[in-house]
Amino acid sequence: MSKRIIVDYTNCMDTTLKLNGISKKKLSDLGSALQQAQKEVNHKKQAGQLGFMELPYKTSEAKDIMKLATRLKGKYDNFVVLGIGGSALGNICLQNSINHLYYNLLPKNKRRGFPRIFVLDNVDADMVKGLMDVIDVKKTLFNVITKSGTTSETMSQYFIFRKELEKRLGQKYRRNIIATTDIDKGYLRELADKERYTTLVVPKNVGGRFSVLSPVGLLSAAFGGIDIEQLLAGARYMDSLCQTNNMSKNPAMIYAALQYLMYKQGKTISVMMPYAQHLKEFADWYAQLWAESLGKAVNNKGKRVNVGPTPVKTLGATDQHSQVQLYMEGPFDKVVTILSVEKLAATLTIPSYNTHFLGGQTMNKLLLTEEKATTMALAQNNRPNLTITLPEINEFNLGQMIYLFELATAYMGELLEINTFDQPGVELGKILTYALMGRPGFEKKRKEIEKQLRKKGKFIV
Repeated sequence: MSKRIIVDYTNCMDTTLKLNGISKKKLSDLGSALQQAQKEVNHKKQAGQLGFMELPYKTSEAKDIMKLATRLKGKYDNFVVLGIGGSALGNICLQNSINHLYYNLLPKNKRRGFPRIFVLDNVDADMVKGLMDVIDVKKTLFNVITKSGTTSETMSQYFIFRKELEKRLGQKYRRNIIATTDIDKGYLRELADKERYTTLVVPKNVGGRFSVLSPVGLLSAAFGGIDIEQLLAGARYMDSLCQTNNMSKNPAMIYAALQYLMYKQGKTISVMMPYAQHLKEFADWYAQLWAESLGKAVNNKGKRVNVGPTPVKTLGATDQHSQVQLYMEGPFDKVVTILSVEKLAATLTIPSYNTHFLGGQTMNKLLLTEEKATTMALAQNNRPNLTITLPEINEFNLGQMIYLFELATAYMGELLEINTFDQPGVELGKILTYALMGRPGFEKKRKEIEKQLRKKGKFIV
């Protein structure tokens, strides 16, 4: 077991920042509200409403997934995820965090016999056709993921690739599809049962953006050679750290507390900036988790509040040359979370040329130095920032990180007094799409939209 990750929030406190810092008293005063938030979260867990908190303990399910991946290893050259949002971002995050950054370009022996992994997370025709150009569908296993079984983007992908498979394989095409969906309802479930696909289940009490440690994320991870049992072990370890109601010893609690207090002080933008290329897609995953969970129009009492911090994903040191100027001298509306890694997998020494000062030093030291310089510069400009440090990037530590942010999101929702686990804004977009695309049962809505479009004035240049 690797040692735990560390949350350093020194640069958020008024002992460091002359302006915009949080006092120990403010943190202390929030203690009772945080403890109540923890009680509410635990109560919902006990009531079976928060399935994401159960996932780290589903070890037998992880073993079954590993067995499936082992049994099918070597039979396919490619593994393609068909999904969007929570059915895709977690998969991308796991692959990019753990596997070689150019994994799909490695020869098969250097992938230890595992297939190339692709996640098709959009319905852009160029993207879909482009994937067709680089894979042989006969040698590809497709994992179609939608809990509802009706997600337009995912089902359109499924129909396109099913047709291609039927052309190439006839009725044997079924061997090339695994469906991950609800256990007993939805269009995809009906199809899967009718066509006798291999299926995995999305738990009823787990929402898409909280599903990365369920079969939604674990299957592609296993097919990419990732140790999913260690992922769950890391999440369990973080859960054990977060059992205490002492804010100063509970990583998820302190993160939620800092974000909440900063939000109340007008820091409505939450920037995540990993200083590791491997964690770039973790910031993408975080952005959905934070935005979809916390951006809400009404609170739990039905009062219109229109709350929610805006997540921004960046990358160090890349975005020091694009966004940090704004963070340093722009509006005082941001809190920056730095993701730091003590030990990267590779070490590269910079050659010495003409006695240049960089010669003989490592790129690792340069990246870490730029990270430290950025946090110091932000603090000197009274810009709040905190650093979350991983000893190294591996499955165990990634499991810790995932669970920390999921639980912190749940706490944050309680502090904001909103429903963290719905997404009515997303649902409205789905309904309008169904109507405009001619889904049966949405004829009335389509007429309303068309009437609205006819009346609406247009301003076009």
